[in-house]
Amino acid sequence: MSLLEILEYPDPRLRKKALAVSGVDDELRQTIDDMFETMYAASGIGLAATQVNIQKRLLVIDIADEDEQRQPLVFINPEIEVLDPEPHRHEEGCLSVPGYFEFVERPRKVRVNALDRNGEAFEMVAEGLLAVCIQHEVDHLDGKLFVDYLSVLKRQRIKTKMEKEQRQNLSA
Repeated sequence: MSLLEILEYPDPRLRKKALAVSGVDDELRQTIDDMFETMYAASGIGLAATQVNIQKRLLVIDIADEDEQRQPLVFINPEIEVLDPEPHRHEEGCLSVPGYFEFVERPRKVRVNALDRNGEAFEMVAEGLLAVCIQHEVDHLDGKLFVDYLSVLKRQRIKTKMEKEQRQNLSA
């Protein structure tokens, strides 16, 4: 396994829309393993393939607390259906926008249809943190980031700070 580079906002590659996965093979399973390793190393709970510059409709999630046993979930070609549109306000962060956390409203309960790491179709109903995480990661596959839900002023402030940090890191 290997760690992958996580793209950081405002990298334009984060705005690309992912393409459907046409088949599940050993190469894709290796990518899944690399994504989990990358996500765990960054202390994240979700990672979309587009965040590591892989333009495939693939995401991994594990919302287990650090002291709980890992519960890795793989979603290939996920499709979401809103089951409870009542907004649920939750503080979100993102591995592509490190160090920034903001409240975002999303539907409270969703159904997701996807393929697992073996290419088997499954359906899952999710609510709470899992529903938030699934919606957040599917947004990535569609070229959308959680900062897009913020006011223009907040989004611009975060973008300016991120660009400044990136320039400082390049010159160091």
